[in-house]
Amino acid sequence: MSDVIRLLPDSVANQIAAGEVIQRPASVVKELVENAVDAGAHQIDVLVTDAGKTCIQVIDDGKGMSETDARLAFERHATSKIREASDLFALHTMGFRGEALASIAAVAQVELRTCQEGEALGTRLLIAGSKVEEQEAVACPCGSNFSVKNLFYNVPARRKFLKSNQTELSNILAEFERIALVNPDISFTLYHNGTEMLNLPAIQLRQRIMGVFGKKLNQELLSMDVTTSMIRMHGFIGKPETARKKGVRQFFFVNGRYMRHPYFHKAIAEAYERLVPVGEQVSYFIYFEVDPAHIDVNIHPTKTEIKFENEQAIWQILSAAVKETLGRFNAVPSIDFDTEGMPDIPAFESSRQGRVTPPSASYDPSYNPFHVSSSVPPSSYSAASSFRKPTDWEPLFDGLERKTPVEPEAEEMPPEEPTLYDAHPEETVKEITTQHYQYKGSYILTSVKSGLMIINQQRAHVRILYDRYMRQIADKRHVSQRLLFPEMVHFSASEIPVLEEIKDDLLALGFDLSNLGGGSYAINGVPAGIEGLNPERLVTDLVQTAIEKGVHVKEEVQSLLALSLAKASAIVPGQVLTSEEMNNLVDGLFAVSTPNYTPDGKIVLAVVKEEDIEKLFKN
Repeated sequence: MSDVIRLLPDSVANQIAAGEVIQRPASVVKELVENAVDAGAHQIDVLVTDAGKTCIQVIDDGKGMSETDARLAFERHATSKIREASDLFALHTMGFRGEALASIAAVAQVELRTCQEGEALGTRLLIAGSKVEEQEAVACPCGSNFSVKNLFYNVPARRKFLKSNQTELSNILAEFERIALVNPDISFTLYHNGTEMLNLPAIQLRQRIMGVFGKKLNQELLSMDVTTSMIRMHGFIGKPETARKKGVRQFFFVNGRYMRHPYFHKAIAEAYERLVPVGEQVSYFIYFEVDPAHIDVNIHPTKTEIKFENEQAIWQILSAAVKETLGRFNAVPSIDFDTEGMPDIPAFESSRQGRVTPPSASYDPSYNPFHVSSSVPPSSYSAASSFRKPTDWEPLFDGLERKTPVEPEAEEMPPEEPTLYDAHPEETVKEITTQHYQYKGSYILTSVKSGLMIINQQRAHVRILYDRYMRQIADKRHVSQRLLFPEMVHFSASEIPVLEEIKDDLLALGFDLSNLGGGSYAINGVPAGIEGLNPERLVTDLVQTAIEKGVHVKEEVQSLLALSLAKASAIVPGQVLTSEEMNNLVDGLFAVSTPNYTPDGKIVLAVVKEEDIEKLFKN
């Protein structure tokens, strides 16, 4: 029997490795910028064309590479970061695997220009599909200049699954922001299609955060700094009053590396328990400094999942640090009785026996406040005449006939219909009575032929508003209400591409936004009928919804926006409705095509059948 196992060629092995390391253009930016940080760069410039699909260029002023190092850097498992396995537990660099450059060169056309300090000439290297096509000596500045062109040119299936330019650019900016937030001593710039997206000079950490996310965030953050024998934690946490459901900035960094850690996130969430509404969160930027020997970063090629040796102890330290910071800045709400301007209340006098004697009051037994003939003369009371029985009102009603109210005729009951779940929407409308009752401000009860219908009023309103907003988007006939004073809203660089992608749909809904530059937008108009809502938070939530869902099909974006706006505009549980409002809500619900469920699949109404009600009262 012949042998069937063979060694894969390097080009194929590199393409397989690239599937884990290089997932999209943002992965290329992350790996190249991290290498520039490890090279000791003080200035890093990133130039992107067509969201990285055409070209990604990263220029740094680091220490550069020699001719031999430049050639060897593109080999698999070639790295300058470690020498032996024990070095994995003493890492102080971003990269260490030696897979990034080899993976990038396997799926793109790469040009490298690099020169070391003090050298007259540098090296130019051209690689495509893991094959070295050209290498020569050239004159270039100190540092490295990587140019990655036509990403996934030799893997068409991978290139086909890339998202729209706006989505890919948003991912690039998100990765760029994470590196910039942890390296405030390095200057960063990012350009897209020749337009400057970010320009971050070297500055202190708090100012770096403001440069990325806007100056308004400065008023929302509290500084935190705790040092123990096990770990040092410093950074910033949000004030409880700034909590929101979407659009919060939440970052963990350990030893200069961004990480995701749901367990530590839970520690912060529990520290804010009972301080923020259920379902809302606050922003935080927390930096851990720990001995590298006590963490393991070699879990995933992206290096965003990190294991801690003493996770439970760090969890407790983090929770206590957050609570202590909130208490130190008096961020925990407290009851403060304002006694300034209050009248003095005389204390009871004490008798000789030690008993408290209440103040005495005079009592006139002849005074009767419910009878005119009291001891107080009627003339001394200005409103006494209002208690006298009028005797001259009969002439006012002369010529008017007395009419008795007519009892309304009993409404004829419709013929028996099938149950709600078997009936069509138009048939269900026929069997609903015009009398509705509200239960606990959340449910509407109404009688139907099959029994008792219970309608969730909030979900019913969401169902109605969703169809209305979808019609507005489809017909392009938005009804916008101008604001007397425009609202200001700020977006980070990673959010702006998504906002521009959905801007037409926001306009169709009724939002009027104007770009003021620097990530700031003015909200000049909002959809009619959403009075009482915060326009700034509403627009922010819509953008975050589009980012979280990662949609790139226009119809899906429109549906998400309509659903998000419907949920924000719908009546809240506990809101008391009048009979007319309940009638309008029920009529509007059964005017839609699918009244039984919300657009996201939640049940709107349920029916308790008549036989089930009768069973409850048999005994």
